Amino acid sequence: MAPIAVALCLASALSYAAAAVLQERLADRSTTVLLRTSSWWVAIGLNGGGAALHVVALRYGPLSLVQPLGVITLVLAVALGAWTTRRAVTRSEWHGIGLTVAGLGGIMVLAGSAGDIGVLSGGQLIGLLLVAAALLTALGGWSTVPGASGLWAAAAAGVAFGVSSALTQTVAVHISGQGIGALRHPFVALAAIAIGVLAGVGLFFAQRSYRAGLAAPVAVVALANPVAAATIGLVLLGERIVGGTVGIAMAGLSAFAAVLGVALLSRVRADETPTEATGRLQAELAEADAATNPGG
Repeated sequence: MAPIAVALCLASALSYAAAAVLQERLADRSTTVLLRTSSWWVAIGLNGGGAALHVVALRYGPLSLVQPLGVITLVLAVALGAWTTRRAVTRSEWHGIGLTVAGLGGIMVLAGSAGDIGVLSGGQLIGLLLVAAALLTALGGWSTVPGASGLWAAAAAGVAFGVSSALTQTVAVHISGQGIGALRHPFVALAAIAIGVLAGVGLFFAQRSYRAGLAAPVAVVALANPVAAATIGLVLLGERIVGGTVGIAMAGLSAFAAVLGVALLSRVRADETPTEATGRLQAELAEADAATNPGG
């Protein structure tokens, strides 16, 4: 069923990428203004569609396979961002895309048969929610410190989405086996409520983080999300990396390639944001036009 999970993840990543491009354009607007902006609601709808596809994907593949594929959102966001601002994707960005895809490919091969799809127990659920609340409070607090990087908010968004994915897998497995009546169990109902809360918290932090641009925040979310989910899968859900010591080493190399690719994709040009890059490109085109047409 892994190919089905991969296809669903790709569709989910495209939906999330389109949402990120829209949200980045609205990053400087207040919450009150956003609520009256139709394009923001389109972004919310795209996020919802991406989440729904992600939920379905979790029924066809383990968390350690599905979650790393979320990094493809960054690849697609960079391409969409470049297209909407009418600029070319740079050579550095293409290199980043290649490294990211190669790293993800290695992770997919190693995680493709990483054990059965597991679920959280009641005790694990309570412990996970407490740890997640503490971590999100810390990251959110750091993001509000004057002069702090907006990437703290992006990290918080990634953690919220990663934990939400782990809870979604647990709820989906229970509903699949017991029907909608599974929600009558207190811990399954608690997990379902927590999914909604975490999704809202993640969306809030992601919107805040886009004030730092598009690529860098998406990159941090794309890394923090699978790291959080994979940690939960490996520690609590019994998932594993196949291949023993060799598999772990290869997974480490694949992860390093993906991180390097994300780092390259996080830069449009040094620390330049997509908006600044567009302005620079327009200025360069104007200068080139003036040089070729000195009398015009």
